[in-house]
Amino acid sequence: MIRFCPKHKSSEKMLAELKKRLIKFKEKLEQSKKQKKRSGKRGIKKEGLQAVLVGFTQSGKSSIMKLLTNTNPAIDAYNFVTKELLLGALNYEGITMQVIDMPAINSEYCDFGIVNTADTLLIVVSSLREIDEIEKFISKTFGKRIIVFNKADKLTENEKRKIESYLKSRRYNFVIISALTGENINELKEKIVQSYDIIRVYSKEPGKNPSERPFVLPKSSIVMDVAKKIRIPETQIKEILIWGPSSKFPGQKVGLKHELKDKDIVEIRTK
Repeated sequence: MIRFCPKHKSSEKMLAELKKRLIKFKEKLEQSKKQKKRSGKRGIKKEGLQAVLVGFTQSGKSSIMKLLTNTNPAIDAYNFVTKELLLGALNYEGITMQVIDMPAINSEYCDFGIVNTADTLLIVVSSLREIDEIEKFISKTFGKRIIVFNKADKLTENEKRKIESYLKSRRYNFVIISALTGENINELKEKIVQSYDIIRVYSKEPGKNPSERPFVLPKSSIVMDVAKKIRIPETQIKEILIWGPSSKFPGQKVGLKHELKDKDIVEIRTK
């Protein structure tokens, strides 16, 4: 249109408007190219259980990622250090889980596609007001949430009690940690596992210690599910003994339809 527009005084206004529209169009095109380039940097395939660290810059997400997984993220004292997704593996009591360190929730690099579909969100904060601010960004998520209140090393015991009391009153699932000292990191790992709809069941051979690696089963699983995992035919089972949360007493005899709980130990004796 610019090329074929008449070049005289009465058309100057039209030419100026067309040139203005062309500049805006070029700017939009450039932004679109940048977004495609960013989204194409890295794709993460969801495999099994997945937790995502979300929070504002300087909240300590990357330091927590380092403590939880086998990764070595960039950690620095200036804002928006994390600009790409970082994938790591959390191995805890025989269970392997995906953990993703997400760029700051309010940055252009945050991938809300992953945030919205994660099984568990680890909401990292260092002040109570940050919780409501982050909630505005994660309204479309369906994953279970754990408030990870970081920088406990900077808090007095009285401040910790007040924070704990507030979080309990709001019925949050939470843990107060220090990424600097490692305080309560194992408690955080346990809470991550408990956030999934799974149980850990350990098998035991007669006269031996329980296995170190558990069977990971859906909640409401029964003894029969363990027998299938071990590949013991029902006709070969003589008796079943259990220890743990679902037993009334250690070594209780149960049937194949007995419902199991997390960290139960099952001994299946054959004929």
